[in-house]
Amino acid sequence: MSKLLKLREALVMNKPNYPLNYAIPEMFNLFGHSSLSILNNGEQLVNPYDFLIDLIDQVLLKNYESTEVSSLSQSKGVKVPKNKMGGDWILKSTVYSMMIRTSTTWDHDRNGYVDENNIYHLKETGTFIKTLALLPLLDKMGVDSIYLLPISKFSLKNKKGELGSPYGVSNFFELDPSLSDPMVENTLSLDEQFQALVEAAHTLGMRVMIDIIPRTNATESDLIIDHPEWFYWIKTSDLPIYNPPYVDEINDRTVSPTMKYMPTVYKNKKVLEHIHRFQFDPKTQNKDQWAKLKKEYAKKGGSILDLVDKYFGLTIAPAFSDHINDIQPPWTDVTFFRMYLDHPAETSKYLEDKNVAPYILFDTIKSNLYPGHKPNKELWDTLSNIIPHYQKTYGIDGARIDMGHALPKELVNQIISTARAIDPDFAFIAEELNVDNAKFARGLGYNMIIGNGFSMQPHIWEGKLHHFYYKSVDLDCAVFACGETHDTPRLAARDGGQNLSKFLTVMNMFMPNGVPFINSGQEVYERQPMNTGIDPRPNELYMLPPEDPFYMKLALFDKFALHYLNHMHNDIPDNLARVKPIRKKYLNTITDKKNYMPISFLEGYNPVGFAYEAKDEILIIVGNANPFDAQHVKIDLRPIRKRFELNQNEGRILYAMHEAGPRMFYEFDENQNPYFFMGAGEVKILVLQKNSKK
Repeated sequence: MSKLLKLREALVMNKPNYPLNYAIPEMFNLFGHSSLSILNNGEQLVNPYDFLIDLIDQVLLKNYESTEVSSLSQSKGVKVPKNKMGGDWILKSTVYSMMIRTSTTWDHDRNGYVDENNIYHLKETGTFIKTLALLPLLDKMGVDSIYLLPISKFSLKNKKGELGSPYGVSNFFELDPSLSDPMVENTLSLDEQFQALVEAAHTLGMRVMIDIIPRTNATESDLIIDHPEWFYWIKTSDLPIYNPPYVDEINDRTVSPTMKYMPTVYKNKKVLEHIHRFQFDPKTQNKDQWAKLKKEYAKKGGSILDLVDKYFGLTIAPAFSDHINDIQPPWTDVTFFRMYLDHPAETSKYLEDKNVAPYILFDTIKSNLYPGHKPNKELWDTLSNIIPHYQKTYGIDGARIDMGHALPKELVNQIISTARAIDPDFAFIAEELNVDNAKFARGLGYNMIIGNGFSMQPHIWEGKLHHFYYKSVDLDCAVFACGETHDTPRLAARDGGQNLSKFLTVMNMFMPNGVPFINSGQEVYERQPMNTGIDPRPNELYMLPPEDPFYMKLALFDKFALHYLNHMHNDIPDNLARVKPIRKKYLNTITDKKNYMPISFLEGYNPVGFAYEAKDEILIIVGNANPFDAQHVKIDLRPIRKRFELNQNEGRILYAMHEAGPRMFYEFDENQNPYFFMGAGEVKILVLQKNSKK
C-alpha cells in the first residue's frame, strides 16, 4: 500500500476531537490551506492533522502515481547507456540541504520553548512527517533534489550540545527514533514515515539523497557487541589525558600527513607515548570474559561501554583530526573504524614493536594514503550494504559519502558498485573539497564533488569568487555552486549580509559546471551557523542577539528553529520562483560546458557574468558582485558579436532583481555593447536573438 495514502488514513483516524491552536510559519502554507487564524507576527494557527491532510490532497496527490518502493529513476524506467555514468541527473539538479531535526522545528504551542512533548503531546523538533510541509516551498524555489544530513540512529554517549550530533551514528541500519512523529507513530512505523516522505518528494519530481558516514562511528556503537575488533581501545583511566599528539619537530601548523613527515612523527616522544596507550580489543584479550559480558548485556541491556569498563577497564578511543598538529581536541562522540587488520604497510617499518595494539594516528586513519595488507573485509561488506538497505527499504536516489576521500579506493569502489548494481542511475557526491582531485573523484565513480565554493564565494574582495566561477568550468567534475553549508558561517552573516546572500543564491543557479546548492535557512537569511567546523570567525557563535532564544545554539547539536519569521523571509524564495522557469527553459544549455562563453567587462568594479549559446539565442547572466554599492556595468560584447554576426541593438531582460517582470532592452553604447545600472548585489539576465538583422 502507498505509504502516503496510509499516512493520510492515519491522520484522519488519529485527529483528536478537541481544538488545536497549532502555530506554523506562514511560509509553510503555500498551497492555500484555510487557517484558523492569521497572526500579526507571520504565523498561522492550524489544526496540524487537517493541514497535512489538505497538503496531501491538494499538492501531493495531484500528480500521484502509485509505485513500489523505488528510486525516481527506477519508477520512470530510466536506462543508463553502457558508455555513460549513472546518476548524472544530479548535474541538472538544484539541491537543498536539510537536517530533518531542525528544518521544521517550531514552537507550535507558543510557550516560548521548543518542546519534545508540548501541550498537545506533539513534537516541536523536526520529524519526517512535518517535513512534508516544506515541500511546496522547495518546489516554489525550483529545488528538485533534497540532500538529508544523517538520519540514522545516533548515540547520546558523550553527546555534544542538548541533542547530540547526528554524525555520531550508532546503527547505520536504523533510523533516528527522534524523527518519529507522535501524530501517527501508533499507526505508521518510523520506517513507514520516512517511506511516506520519500514517496511525497517523488510525487513532486524531487529526488532524495542521504549522507552516510562509513569512516567513523559513535564511541558507543551497536556494532561493538559483535565486532569489538573493528574499533580502537584504550584504558578508561587514560581517557582524561587522551589527545592527538603534538609533534614539536614539525614547525608547520596543521599539515597533511604526507610521507615526508612520518619518520619525524614516529620518532616523537609524545607520539610513542600515545601509541603505547592503545590496548587490544577486549574479546582478543579474554574471550571467556567477553562471553560473560555479552550474556549480561543480552539480559540487562544498558551501556555497552559501561560494561566493557566494568569487565576490562577499557573504552573506545575517540577520533581526532588526521592532520598533524591540528589544534582541534578529540571528537569525543565518534571514533574511527579499523579499515585494515594490520598496521599501515608503508609506516609500520617505523614501529620498534610490530606487535603493538592497533592505534589511531595520522596515518592509520588516512587509509587512502596508508593502506595495510589485510583489509577488514567483513567491515567493508557491512559498510557497502548501508546504501542498498536505504535503496530497498525507502527508495532513495543518491548519497554523499562523508570523508570518502580518506577511505581506501577499493572500499569506495565497492560501495559505489554495490549501490549501482541495484539502481544504475544512483548518484554519488564526493566530500572532496580540493578541486584538484575532481578528475580522480570522477574516475572513482562519483558524479560530482562538493568543491570549495563555500570558502571561495563569500570572499569577493580577494577575487576568490571570480576565480571559483571562471575556473570551475575547466574541472573534470561538477562542483556545488554554494556559498554556505551546514559546517560554515552563514552568508547572511558575512560581509555583505543579505545582499551577498541573495546575489550568490541567484547567480549560483547559472554557474557553469556547478550544481546549485541551498543550505536550509539560507532562503530566510538565517545568520546563526549550524556548526562552526569550517572557516569560523572568533565570534561565530554569537550571530544572534542575546535575547534570541537560540543565542549561541548550533543546530547540529542543539534545539534550534530557523528564523522563518524574518521580515524578509519571502525575498529569496520569490526571486528563485522568478528564476525557476528561466533555469528550466535553458537547463540543457547551461549544463553543457560546450555552450559556455566567458565574458569580460568594459566598465564596473568587479562585476561577474556568464554567457551561453542556446539554439537561437545568447543567454547572458550578469551580476554586480559589490553587495554595498550600485554601479554602472558594461559588457564587452564584441567577441560574441563577431562570432555570431550579431548586429541588433535590442534584447530582452528576462529577470532583474529590482524589476517586476520581463521587458525589452535597448541600452547599447555606440559600439553596440550593452550597459546596465545595477543595484548593490543585483543580478540581471539578458537574452539576445541570434542571426537577427536590425
